[in-house]
Amino acid sequence: MSKQLSSAITRHVLPFTRRANNIAVPLVSRMNKHQQASLQTDDYIKTSEQPLSKTPISQTTATPHNDNIRDSLVGRVTKLANGVRVATEPSQGHFAALGVYVDAGSRYEDDMTRGVSHILDRLAFKSTKNRTSETMMADLEAAGGNVMCSSSRESIMYQSALLPQDLPQMLSIMADTIRNPALTEEELDEQRVSASHEIQEYWSKPEMILPELMHTVAYKDNTLGNPLLCPMENLETMTTADIKTFIKTWYRPERIVVSAIGADHDKVVSLTQELFGDMKAPSAGSNEETGSDEVAESGSSDHSSKGGLFKSLFGKSTSSPIVLTPDYDTLSRQPAKYTGGTLLIEDDTQPYTHLFVGFEGLSIHDEDIYALATLQLLMGGGSSFSAGGPGKGMYSRLFSNVLNHYNWIESCMSFNHCYSDSGLFGISGSCYPGYETMLLEVIVRELELTTRTGRGGIAQGELDRAKNQLRSSVLMNLESKMVQLEDLGRQVQVHGYKVPVEELCAKIEKVTRQDMVRVARRVFGGQVGLMTGGSGEVTIVGQGLTKSLEGAEKVLVKYGLGKSAKW
Repeated sequence: MSKQLSSAITRHVLPFTRRANNIAVPLVSRMNKHQQASLQTDDYIKTSEQPLSKTPISQTTATPHNDNIRDSLVGRVTKLANGVRVATEPSQGHFAALGVYVDAGSRYEDDMTRGVSHILDRLAFKSTKNRTSETMMADLEAAGGNVMCSSSRESIMYQSALLPQDLPQMLSIMADTIRNPALTEEELDEQRVSASHEIQEYWSKPEMILPELMHTVAYKDNTLGNPLLCPMENLETMTTADIKTFIKTWYRPERIVVSAIGADHDKVVSLTQELFGDMKAPSAGSNEETGSDEVAESGSSDHSSKGGLFKSLFGKSTSSPIVLTPDYDTLSRQPAKYTGGTLLIEDDTQPYTHLFVGFEGLSIHDEDIYALATLQLLMGGGSSFSAGGPGKGMYSRLFSNVLNHYNWIESCMSFNHCYSDSGLFGISGSCYPGYETMLLEVIVRELELTTRTGRGGIAQGELDRAKNQLRSSVLMNLESKMVQLEDLGRQVQVHGYKVPVEELCAKIEKVTRQDMVRVARRVFGGQVGLMTGGSGEVTIVGQGLTKSLEGAEKVLVKYGLGKSAKW
């Protein structure tokens, strides 16, 4: 061997080998430790380390943030004089991502504006006061990349993936469609037709409409219970004036975040100042912010049809001919109030019976959100058609305990909806007709098992596996610039800053079995309402052959869940 080759190996190969060994040895040691823990026959949680009780859980103080460290790890955040916030993160690659996030969504709608958010995202990137629809399309094509607009319960998002040099042009287009939409009658009529088809498609698929109905029942007549889909009744009567009023009321500078990935922060701030810097909130005396009496159209609802059910759940209230439209201050500060309840839709045309069972979950600001997210990964689940595999959750509880044992169950999976001041957590499943009551028993039993401290409870091995899956899922998703973009924009919108991914992973790693049981009991015992004012009741929604599910709440009492829990 020549001296040059030997020297090269010494300089390059050996240091790499030493680093690999330093990483591999502790990793193998941890894997062996976790494997041994998962094979223990009596893998119980030591309750003496932290007593579990059904007392109100006090809020944990958030970890203090150092602004200098935050800027170096996750980019920068600048607030303009009028309240618009600009957030950027550096990123390697040949393209950038740009987004504008408006703190406006279906939770801020009232009886007169129900469904506006749904139609508003469809009217994005149409004609404006400065561009015809043809000019808008030509400018978008000239800018390259792709654009999209979507609405959720708490945000309306304008996003684009593009080449870095096209960012100024794209931000100009976004500012134009946000601030100067033409909103012509022709465009609205077109969206009425396409939205109508979309609504019909949702109603034809229980797995799509039932999560929507779950929110409506869980937050009856308030905030998060407002529909994402525009009710058919409102779709027919909505005018361009209604949409313009909604925009003028909610598109305020302090509710807007401009987010960019892979772009120079100072340049984005300068562009935002140029395009949004003169934006002002409506004056206090404007019509949109003062309550006004409106007469709602009255009429009978056909509860026997899906359209009638949709109107009765989502349409304008007909209990009184007078509807008082709340003002901006009332709607913007109205907290989500969890009510719970049951909705069973008898439909013998469905090949399966679908069932959702849920409780009030945790808000994004709750420190226990990391344990609850881990619990969702631990429960996992999926469809019997795709029976899992390595890395697909085949060892999750709902695969191991449910899908692998009952061939009459078509699907079973956990869900976790998280919002700024509340959430929904539970299990959804579907089965062949005739097995509805057994499916309910299986779902409730799986929820109850996570609250145990003894046999059948959460083992250390499955907890470690769930934490690893959650961390890897977060990190791998953030490899996508569009995911990274939305994560940055929404976090700055909700928190005012971006939680560093290192801090997030560290908090996931700190989750213990005691934490998991405590959080499971807090959620499935209805204790979240002690702090939020929620009812603590269970929410049950089903479609198919559901007559046998009447009185389903008694099954939860049988397993000691809900407000009757005696931990």
